[in-house]
Amino acid sequence: MKRSNNRFWILDFRFWIRPDLASSRSQNPKSKIQNSEAFTLLELVIVMTIIVVLAGIGVAAYQNIQLKARETILKEDLRTMRKMIDQYAADKEKLPQSLDDLVSAQYMRDVPVDPMTGQKDWVVDMGEDTVSRDGGQGVVDVHSAAAGAGSDGMPYQEY
Repeated sequence: MKRSNNRFWILDFRFWIRPDLASSRSQNPKSKIQNSEAFTLLELVIVMTIIVVLAGIGVAAYQNIQLKARETILKEDLRTMRKMIDQYAADKEKLPQSLDDLVSAQYMRDVPVDPMTGQKDWVVDMGEDTVSRDGGQGVVDVHSAAAGAGSDGMPYQEY
């Protein structure tokens, strides 16, 4: 440690302390408060409050984005399954008896998971088979089994 111009050089970090400033702080408490380079407790509380508020806004926005993403996946899955039901009916000239018929006939690889319930628990509407010459019943539509309404106010079961 060497001394030059009222500064102490400590090792190679080029960190210096003015000895006259350090001694004046310890002598006068008023100047210690006024000349302090540290943050007050009030400043820290204000900053922490701002951080918490911003984090809360971020979490709420993230949850909203997740919900919209699940709703988009739900709408796309329903659109695809309805399209496959129509394609099956046009090709086989009869309606499928279940969603598994679409998988076994290779119109879909697998029955998709309902993104709102996390299970393959789709509600199928059975109706009169107007496509078949023999008549009968078949799957005419598919809906989500999820309770509640989407962000647009429409119940998931009506998508």
